[in-house]
Amino acid sequence: MTDNHNELKTRIDQAWENRELLHDESYRQTIRQVIDLVDRGQLRTAQPVAEGSEEWQVNEWVKKAVLLYFPIQPMRKMQAGELEWFDKMELKHDYERLGVRVVPHAVARYGAYIAPGAILMPSYVNIGAYVDTGTMVDTWATVGSCAQIGRHVHLSGGVGIGGVLEPVQAAPVIIEDNCFIGSRSIVVEGAHVCREAVLGSNTVITSSTHIIDVTGPEPVTYKGYVPARSVVVPGSYRKQFPAGEYSVSCALIIGRRKESTDKKTSLNDALRDFGVSI
Repeated sequence: MTDNHNELKTRIDQAWENRELLHDESYRQTIRQVIDLVDRGQLRTAQPVAEGSEEWQVNEWVKKAVLLYFPIQPMRKMQAGELEWFDKMELKHDYERLGVRVVPHAVARYGAYIAPGAILMPSYVNIGAYVDTGTMVDTWATVGSCAQIGRHVHLSGGVGIGGVLEPVQAAPVIIEDNCFIGSRSIVVEGAHVCREAVLGSNTVITSSTHIIDVTGPEPVTYKGYVPARSVVVPGSYRKQFPAGEYSVSCALIIGRRKESTDKKTSLNDALRDFGVSI
């Protein structure tokens, strides 16, 4: 962290502890400066501890700045033709200069970083999110507050990537490089999907979802974490309750993508390798 960032962090922490400081224009400017840096990708709400590492650190003070940004923004009417909204958050603009392809009616809030080469189909990206280069956010997909989406990821139609703003120490949803998230899948509650993983359509990953690796002689269960290159499909397991035994939803790791597999392989191709069609 640079000396300038250390100074920003100090002031954000002060405003977080003493909300009266939000009436001081110098502190309001500090908050706006942090959000501008997040918007340009120069600060992140979370980041890997080292290049290529699966371990991530949460920048709590940046998340605090995002939360502090809301109360200092005035409500105002926004219009596009006959369409009208009433909100306090600005939208991103100037996509041509940013090198981002944006298809009507895609919407990204100011304070979300969208890298050059990304593609937004009609979709929504919230403040604090980070969408890296070459990634496609497909039709009606949503990327929640502070979610971290890597390079060359495909978020298929209707995918829901959850936002995690509070508590500030909580990790956001992380989707690493070259992942393929199948249509209508949901990844929420700070779940972490590691590089090159493939989630089949309608897969749900939460912090408590049982993610069961069934590729070996004994099942191995993860929670909130999908290992690198995993091929994952929806499944269920039997659980005993006082009223009887019932099926509970889970996710099944049915195999691993080979290192040599083309990163742009389609979902159907990846699943076909393991004799699964969904």
